[in-house]
Amino acid sequence: MNKPITVGITGGIGSGKTLVSKLFAILGTPIYNADNRAKELINSVLIDPIISAFGSESYEKGVLNRAFIAKQVFGNKEQLAVLNSIVHPAVAIDFENWVNLNKSTEYVLKEAALLVETGSYKQLDKLIVITAPYQLRVERIRERDTFRSNEEIEKIMASQTSDKAKIELADFVINNDESSLLIPQVVELDQKLRQH
Repeated sequence: MNKPITVGITGGIGSGKTLVSKLFAILGTPIYNADNRAKELINSVLIDPIISAFGSESYEKGVLNRAFIAKQVFGNKEQLAVLNSIVHPAVAIDFENWVNLNKSTEYVLKEAALLVETGSYKQLDKLIVITAPYQLRVERIRERDTFRSNEEIEKIMASQTSDKAKIELADFVINNDESSLLIPQVVELDQKLRQH
């Protein structure tokens, strides 16, 4: 059996990746949420390597101490690179295993916030980028992540690759600006991907 087409789906924080992925899932497409799987791996098989790199404060009662790790890596490129060098290869292997479990489908989606930033989009066959205006994204994040300060939101957005740069790498772009209808864009793209 041939392998399915692997399609990345990404976009800046607040662009609507999760919503668009849910629409693809409704159409029967298997979705691999890389960020959720990374969290699962971080709290299981990656505990020892992360403690080795960042110390015992990295975990509290077997769960990643997100506040501690955030302080270590936000704004510190070297420390972020160390964390990524632990997490990203583990997620890549996990994704490959998952693709093999979904061989009977035409295509699969890998949803991840940092597909472009990590370069992992290069291992995929196609790339979908979800775009939305900056201010709309800020409003969505404020609504969803009430625990985040405006400064933290701006820092996260500034650390991500611009929509313009992502669009240059994209095979497909879905506009989630709340004036373009989202469902028809997803249905049309699903049909294109199934015809490959």
